Amino acid sequence: MQEVKSNASSILATVIGDVIGSRRATDRRALHRRVERALIDTGLTFTVGDEFQGSFATVGAAIDAALRVRLAVAPEIDVRFGIGWGAVTVLDAGSGIQDGPGWWAARDAIEWTASAQRQPGLALVRTAYRSQEAAGPGPDAINAALICRDHLLGSLDDRSIRIVRGLLTEQAKKDIAKAEGISASAVSQRAGRDGLDLIVLASQHLRSIA
Repeated sequence: MQEVKSNASSILATVIGDVIGSRRATDRRALHRRVERALIDTGLTFTVGDEFQGSFATVGAAIDAALRVRLAVAPEIDVRFGIGWGAVTVLDAGSGIQDGPGWWAARDAIEWTASAQRQPGLALVRTAYRSQEAAGPGPDAINAALICRDHLLGSLDDRSIRIVRGLLTEQAKKDIAKAEGISASAVSQRAGRDGLDLIVLASQHLRSIA
């Protein structure tokens, strides 16, 4: 997690993520290692069991980190996220234990995500955002964008997931096509048909949120 002075309070974007259905995994150690590799360089770390957390300077950075983890483990592993915005206080500098409204907001968000997934119309939702600050990014527009992006991502087949992963890391379509063993035009057709270019554009806008 981002290092903050003990007893000092900062306004941060917080992320809580967990693995969906991890108890049903036949090899939980392998699952843990796969997710752990995906967390490298994201600012997120495991806390307990299959839950991981991290804090960021901006909501956009938090949303981007969550997306990178999700795509790194998809489609084999499914994850969900709660993102919060609010004051964060370090309770113990040695252990890095944090608390505060920022974390309460993230917990509220991931609990809502888990509940929403049980509703047929929201079954593909994987990310939600809550704020504990009057100032800063408001939740309504951000959640509208996240819900729509989650629906698009959840509707993709394995190949389209790999393609959008490449597009989000700014790989050229011709290079993605070569890796997939298909033509560049086939990649472009998928990008249009499956909304991959829209996912990339939405992600760029979400990443820029302060």
